Amino acid sequence: MIILKQIDAENFWDVINLSLVKEQEDLVVSNAVSIAQAYVQPECVPLAIYNDEALVGFAMYCVDRDDGEYWIYRLMIDKAHQNKGYGRQAMNKVIDAIKRDNAHHKIYLGVNRSGSISVHLYESLGFAFNGQVFGKEHIMVLEY
Repeated sequence: MIILKQIDAENFWDVINLSLVKEQEDLVVSNAVSIAQAYVQPECVPLAIYNDEALVGFAMYCVDRDDGEYWIYRLMIDKAHQNKGYGRQAMNKVIDAIKRDNAHHKIYLGVNRSGSISVHLYESLGFAFNGQVFGKEHIMVLEY
């Protein structure tokens, strides 16, 4: 069962050491950079993704400073744990956590279209492209 946990002294280095397959490395900012971002942007919520007691990935979301909306900034599943459904389960947990805030009814994320597996996952969860593009990232939104 997928569980989201805070990043702390016990799991910090393990989260930093999670890795992707070579073809995915340019699609996701490193976990170290993400955790540093959360340090300077305390509105960010970095989370370790566990399958029971095994660390399998990393996620981060926040209310964005620029638009005041929820964004899922990061989702990554370690290369040794991909294709097991953990990304979908983790996304559902993150979405559920965000939906507890009844003041919001949209969740945004940016995705590189060359990451077709990610695009397919997000579309299957109800996200749709909204036409915005920032650099290489195409913006998707889930309205609920």
